[in-house]
Amino acid sequence: MELRDYARLLRRRWWVALVPTLVVLAVGLLTYSAPPPAYNVGVRFIVGQAPTEAAFLEDEERLANWQTSEYVVNGLTDWSRGLRFSEQVSARLAAQGVTVPAGAIRAGLAADNTRSMMQLSLTYGDPVVLEQMMRAAIDVLVEENGEAIPQLGGDPAALLLLDDPVVNPIAPGLRSRLELLLRVVLALAAGLGLAFLIDYLDPTVRDRRELEAMALPVLGEIPKR
Repeated sequence: MELRDYARLLRRRWWVALVPTLVVLAVGLLTYSAPPPAYNVGVRFIVGQAPTEAAFLEDEERLANWQTSEYVVNGLTDWSRGLRFSEQVSARLAAQGVTVPAGAIRAGLAADNTRSMMQLSLTYGDPVVLEQMMRAAIDVLVEENGEAIPQLGGDPAALLLLDDPVVNPIAPGLRSRLELLLRVVLALAAGLGLAFLIDYLDPTVRDRRELEAMALPVLGEIPKR
């Protein structure tokens, strides 16, 4: 088919493509709701192990202490990603009268580390509760990390908090902002496909070229005007 054939087809079947597009647009506008607000807070720690007296005297002891710190921060990062850590944070919040399930804490928690530095991030929909969640997570990390790393012999690792927990709003994602537009575009594409399908299945002959393509002689043609 040539481009003008497609144009003629669309002039005949434009309503087929338009109907699903309008339906999807109307449903989308009627059911649209703004994405819920989301907030994030992140802090960083320098993680280490309290040095012994020998660490101040021997270079090898000092190096071993730094290497141990890297192992410690790796262990703490893995621990904070687990369900057990989220349960301990949830229990701390419950003692303060704040109810946040451990699953919600774990879903919004992210942790990473670079050498002896650990980053902890939390995302939640309520900024006040989120700050309480982060402070509870900091308390658990600082006070109960000895349970997570048995190699320390029950002694907690030394954590130095580098940042105050500051809650920041998160802008809606690009997908949530373009979701309705994408649905309309897909509906339009489906409508166009349906229009082409209907025209393909329609046995009506509307142009002499269709007869000539079937090797049938054209005896006459009645013009539209």
